[in-house]
Amino acid sequence: MDWVRDFYSTTGRWWAPAMAGIGQRERRRAALVDRVCGAGPYRVLELGAGFGNTAAALAEHGHDVTAVEISDRAEQAQRYVGPRLQVVQEDFYAVELPGGYDAVCYFNGFGIGTDTDQRRLLRRIATEWLRPGGSALIDVMNPFVWARWAGDREHQDADPANGYAYTVDERTDFDPVRSRYTDTWWETDRPDEAITQVGRCYSPADLVLLLETTGLRLDQLWVDGEPLELTADHAGNATLLHRAHEYLAVLRHAGSATSR
Repeated sequence: MDWVRDFYSTTGRWWAPAMAGIGQRERRRAALVDRVCGAGPYRVLELGAGFGNTAAALAEHGHDVTAVEISDRAEQAQRYVGPRLQVVQEDFYAVELPGGYDAVCYFNGFGIGTDTDQRRLLRRIATEWLRPGGSALIDVMNPFVWARWAGDREHQDADPANGYAYTVDERTDFDPVRSRYTDTWWETDRPDEAITQVGRCYSPADLVLLLETTGLRLDQLWVDGEPLELTADHAGNATLLHRAHEYLAVLRHAGSATSR
């Protein structure tokens, strides 16, 4: 996982002017936390917090938020620090934090590293951070859509007026044996300096297996902002098969009561 800090620091430099503000995506996430967890306010831990804008949206909802980010994006997140928000620039596999969080969130990033790495993180959530009765909200990359994107190429021209100062290219691929995506970016005039992020995708069935021995279980699935009935027949589900590149898994301590 040596690539993580440099990848997100570099892309953070490219995209911060356009993406570091609090927008509709961040407010939708904060609203979804409220829908999943019920009336707050809560103590919330956000892992992989990036520019800190989702953490700031959560703080706007009255929650007390700790945001952990390994890359230089944490420098952008410092703008949001206040009575309800603290930012910690650290590796969440190594950081030491107090426990007792009502919600632990990890948006758009789970899957970095091996299955062993994911289980190690999930165990930290279960045993060190999440209070009894709390919920972990984790975006999980959906293999069905990432597989459809294999071989795709994209080109994005600079658009300084909207905060995109760099002209960049992207190449996406997918390993169907290991269920891993690769997402490679480079400044168009510097192809020899390409950077790549790699992530493990999990179908919901794979996620249930991954959770074994972690102390957590799958309680809810949310797709495109709406709950999905876990026990229903989802044959032909067009959203999961064709559109949603990630879904939200709500996890609770194994042995705790089902919330839905």
